[in-house]
Amino acid sequence: MFGWTAFGRHETAVSREILGAAVSYFTSRRGRRSLRACAGMLAVLLGLISAASSEPLRRSGYAVSAETCGNGDLAFPRIQIDMKAGFCAGLVASEEDGLKFPRAIVQVPGRELLVVADMGGWGHTDGRLLLLDPRAAQGQRFRELLTGIEYPFGLTIGPDKKLYASTAETIFRFDPLADNPRGTVETIIRHMPGRRITLPDGTRLQESAHPLKQFVFDRNGRLFVNVGSHSDDCITPAPITKPCAAAEGASAMAAIWLFTPPTGGVFPALKPGDADPPHTVYARGLRNSMALALHPKFPEAGYAFLQGENSRDLPDIFKPNEEINAIEQGRHYGWPYCYDLSTPSPEFRNVLQGGLYKSLCTANALYKPPLSLMPPHGAPLAMLYYHGGKFPELEGKLLVGLHGYRPTGSRVLVYDVDDRGFPKPSPAPVRYHVSCAADPARSFQTDAGEVAASPFDELIAGWHRVNGARPQGAPVGMTVAEDGAIWLVEDKNRTVIRIDRAAGDPPQPLPCDMRSQTMINQLAAFVARDAQNSARLTTLRKGLVEKHCVGCHSDFGLKGGQSEAEKDAAVLRFMLSQDGWIYPGDPDAGKLRTRLRGLGAEKLMPPGGESLPKTEPGYKRLLDTADLLVATMVPGTRMRIKPGPPQRKFFGKTSKECGEIPAAKVVVVTQRSAVDKPGFSRFFRPADPYLNGECTDGDGYYIRQEFLVPVQ
Repeated sequence: MFGWTAFGRHETAVSREILGAAVSYFTSRRGRRSLRACAGMLAVLLGLISAASSEPLRRSGYAVSAETCGNGDLAFPRIQIDMKAGFCAGLVASEEDGLKFPRAIVQVPGRELLVVADMGGWGHTDGRLLLLDPRAAQGQRFRELLTGIEYPFGLTIGPDKKLYASTAETIFRFDPLADNPRGTVETIIRHMPGRRITLPDGTRLQESAHPLKQFVFDRNGRLFVNVGSHSDDCITPAPITKPCAAAEGASAMAAIWLFTPPTGGVFPALKPGDADPPHTVYARGLRNSMALALHPKFPEAGYAFLQGENSRDLPDIFKPNEEINAIEQGRHYGWPYCYDLSTPSPEFRNVLQGGLYKSLCTANALYKPPLSLMPPHGAPLAMLYYHGGKFPELEGKLLVGLHGYRPTGSRVLVYDVDDRGFPKPSPAPVRYHVSCAADPARSFQTDAGEVAASPFDELIAGWHRVNGARPQGAPVGMTVAEDGAIWLVEDKNRTVIRIDRAAGDPPQPLPCDMRSQTMINQLAAFVARDAQNSARLTTLRKGLVEKHCVGCHSDFGLKGGQSEAEKDAAVLRFMLSQDGWIYPGDPDAGKLRTRLRGLGAEKLMPPGGESLPKTEPGYKRLLDTADLLVATMVPGTRMRIKPGPPQRKFFGKTSKECGEIPAAKVVVVTQRSAVDKPGFSRFFRPADPYLNGECTDGDGYYIRQEFLVPVQ
């Protein structure tokens, strides 16, 4: 099998190298003179072989072993992502199979083969369509069907049971099983706005912001195509007094276009010189409709046509929310004038004061607000109704993949829907999860406060990066195979994943910050050498832990007979070993602060402590002491990652990329001007979710000086 074969090759290569050294030693003259020494060396070498063979094999950043997900020829190495009970994920293919940037996947009807759209990357024209045989041997599962494609993305089976695909400007069909697939290509739509466009004011763009073409067919053969916006927000130099020109007219961008086939329901193949088929703008004000889903009975009256909106980018990680929109012909869905439910974009204040878009966000019949909000910056890139026999508990439900790299993304959601396919809303508060945050759950909110939303379950919940175990999840395309298994692809991680049934209890979720004993020792030494922090620790231990926390959390490591110094050390080491309690230098990021102060949705710590700030003198000072201890735990200067791009890259001493850290995050700078890396600052090890596993603490962590600003 895939896991055993690859793992065996890795083990054999290491073993052969080590045993080769042993043979060389035994056949040497010196080795023959000392049999006892040889025997001792052999024992050591065998130990090295055992250690080498126990090292986990990694593919696309995932640690894999002999444990599998699935059965028979469809059993693949099980990867460690936190899933709903009864489900598991198997790694079918990775970057070692030649994947570059896979974005979509669909099954060939009636066959156990799938087609994968590999875009190659942004700025590329070397996209490919690949045929995947999951039962083939690992390393032999892919065959190239079509190459040299510009931005392939959409893949679907048409009403004629043929396979349809898209480029940045066209939609075509072809036969993936033909001896010469290129000879079967038939283009049905062309000349849509792609990468290089000219705006109504004559401005030429060499790279439109959203050129990818997602598309869906309804049961009558009509074709709905995403034509994404040319920019994030259509903001031009102030004052803006006119509507966004690119989103207006008969060929508006930021829209869903409708193409209607001739009688018979199948689009003809276009020949050179043929006119492009006509289209209408079905719905407007949709920034980028990468997630589209039609209820099987649509377009019957009242049945759902749903869109997952990728809202405009704002630096606040909790603003704006993404959206589920119920698409209706002729309606406007807000972009770029509105976001969330009814919040006007301040840049378009003048446009919203008169004309067609007067009061669009709050009192205009043209505007249709979202059916429900989704987690902010989640980036929904796939949406489908599940129909299959493998998971009866999912039957008819709506699945949404969130690709976003902020802590609200990297997951797969499951919505209950009514009998017409619409997610069911609930009154506020409705909560969503935030990975590795001090407050792991937040309620949906707009500028007006908490709002109603459709609650959801999570098929994949924990997909944050864990050093040595997995990368951060990046799901894009999803499909349901004829056997009911769910397939998905990740672009940044270059994987194909198959979700199958799993027996027994699910594995425990992986922690957010796997602090090693060496790191705990280092942090404890920092505190011990600092007289003020040593005093703060004693104050916390006596005034908080011993007074209010004994009996909880294994008594924080406190035992009878310990000296005062040993008690302090035990309490500190216990807190440092807890997942997400303390992030040195940044008290706001840790659960210690949120739990002690009763912030967010998690229970207050200690239980029943709501009245302590009022009834116990000095209790508020204790909480401030805890913050000071965390803030000053590591010697250095607290600085903040400069606002701008959502993430900033950081590096090791040798310029190897070590990871990305979010804007506005606080770090402890140990060398403002790094002595061994000009132009950079050295900072203390960041939390595990920001590391890519390629660097070691000994190499240090460095970021460009201009990306750091003082903590206000």
